[in-house]
Amino acid sequence: MLWIKAFHLMAMVTWFAGIFYLPRLFVYHAMTEDEPGRERFRTMERKLYRGIMNPSMIATLIFGTWLIALNPEYYLQQGWLHIKLLLIAVLVAYHLWCGHFVRLFRDDRNTRGHIFFRWINEAPVLLLVAIILLAVLRPF
Repeated sequence: MLWIKAFHLMAMVTWFAGIFYLPRLFVYHAMTEDEPGRERFRTMERKLYRGIMNPSMIATLIFGTWLIALNPEYYLQQGWLHIKLLLIAVLVAYHLWCGHFVRLFRDDRNTRGHIFFRWINEAPVLLLVAIILLAVLRPF
């Protein structure tokens, strides 16, 4: 079980690194005026999203599900886990929403400015804090 938990945490940390960095790339991409700069950001965004974030998200979900499957009678009765799973669903939706922006930037169809992306860059911090506190403190 500890090995599974360790791999779950490694995948989660990697996923969150991407979740924090991709919107920051969007901020800089939205501010970029020249085509070589835009192309550089398109490449960085695509590689981060498809090469790091997607595999990390999948691994996080697989290892997390595996942990629950080790003792479903216990875990599925825990209120804190239900809230954590809801927050993870919100995080997956955020991840997919970021993928939408990767495609918009790729196709030069983004209409949002850098300030919008600065704001959406903050949302995952709240999710991270809540998810970690629920997993560690198990308040109910």
